[in-house]
Amino acid sequence: MPPLASLGRRLLARIIDGLLIGIPVGLVAGGLIGGYGFGDDDDMGQSTGVQLAILLVYFVYEGLMLSRSGQTVGKMLMKIRVAMVANGSVPAGNPGWTRAAVYSLPQLVPCIGFVFWLVNVLFCTWDKPFRQCLHDKAAKTVVVSTR
Repeated sequence: MPPLASLGRRLLARIIDGLLIGIPVGLVAGGLIGGYGFGDDDDMGQSTGVQLAILLVYFVYEGLMLSRSGQTVGKMLMKIRVAMVANGSVPAGNPGWTRAAVYSLPQLVPCIGFVFWLVNVLFCTWDKPFRQCLHDKAAKTVVVSTR
């Protein structure tokens, strides 16, 4: 098994992927539903719709990419990948989709979803010995360096 990826590389990979998905999907979804409002209650519905579109596209993007190669574009650029704890293989099929679902889908639940997401992503800062987030534990994966 290659060495574990640094937390900094993992964070940068998530930021890259978030921008890669969030910007184009936000622009398209915002244009389709009439903008990304910040004012009255009607604007709140539009904003929620755009966020939901970004969340669902990110889930599909991550599930597909991890199942195929263990890497998203952000992970490729940061030279890290997701590997199965048991043997270092690509998390093809259920593990890739499980990891993507546990990362993304709890955010569909107002308030509680954000709290879960926050605990999930911070979990790797204190987890030993594999620095796994909750989505890694659910899928039995780790994030490793590719070099």
